[in-house]
Amino acid sequence: MGGQNATFFLLLHFITFLGNELITTLIYLDSHLHAPMYFFLSILSLVDMSYVTTTVPQMLVNMVYPRRTISWGTCVAQMFIFLILGIAECVLYAIMAYDRYVAICFPLHYTLLMSHPICIKMVIVCWSISIAGALVYTVFTMRLPYCGPHKINHFFCEVPAVLKLACADTSFNDQLDFILGFILLLVPLSLILASYHRIFASIFRIRSSQGRLKSFSTCASHITVVTVFYVPAVIMYMRPRSWYDPEQDKKLALFYNVVSAFLNPIIYSLRNKDVKVAFLKVLGNRGTAQ
Repeated sequence: MGGQNATFFLLLHFITFLGNELITTLIYLDSHLHAPMYFFLSILSLVDMSYVTTTVPQMLVNMVYPRRTISWGTCVAQMFIFLILGIAECVLYAIMAYDRYVAICFPLHYTLLMSHPICIKMVIVCWSISIAGALVYTVFTMRLPYCGPHKINHFFCEVPAVLKLACADTSFNDQLDFILGFILLLVPLSLILASYHRIFASIFRIRSSQGRLKSFSTCASHITVVTVFYVPAVIMYMRPRSWYDPEQDKKLALFYNVVSAFLNPIIYSLRNKDVKVAFLKVLGNRGTAQ
């Protein structure tokens, strides 16, 4: 059974990595995709590739080998990197929502408000927030005493699962995690909801039904991936610690870590005309070269 699960997740990891790598490559090669929306999408794809690579290999090792161990240093590194990438994804979704808001509500000012230097600054802020948030999470989690048994009932070293092993009062960590969850999850989610509230209000004022359909189609993919990522992440990090359920947590973690990264390239490629055209163009150029 473990071997079958390992094969499934190995295949899922390969498809996820390949799909996100394809999107990144297409955006790099096709000049028509050198726009802020696709710049942020390429960053998201890089984050997703790193995201699954941080957790899935260790998960596969645990499925195949009966001795499931991870060193303390590796656990700390995995937690820290996973948190950086997870927080970066939260902030990136908010940035992408703002990008769509400016594009649809202020089309004449789009090139000014979303210039390349501004996009670079947004990404720098995104990574700065991610590193700072991950550092606080990791330091305050790993500073607690862990007396044993050192058995993490999870696929990887994630904060809620590791905190259950602490042999000390974790009420301060619970409060800190809630505050961080509010800042790093609910604040970006609120910005996303506010952006799309304004977007939909603007779309409904478009007289052309074709224009409304195009605008809805542009936003549909983003709304889908935001829902897939945020719902399980908010449940995982914003609920009371008394509701902790290790089996449910494993499913939630798989959903916002593995499934979300797997769906992103599929959703963006199938629902995005520009990406599909770029892909067909690359295939056409290869066919001509042969």
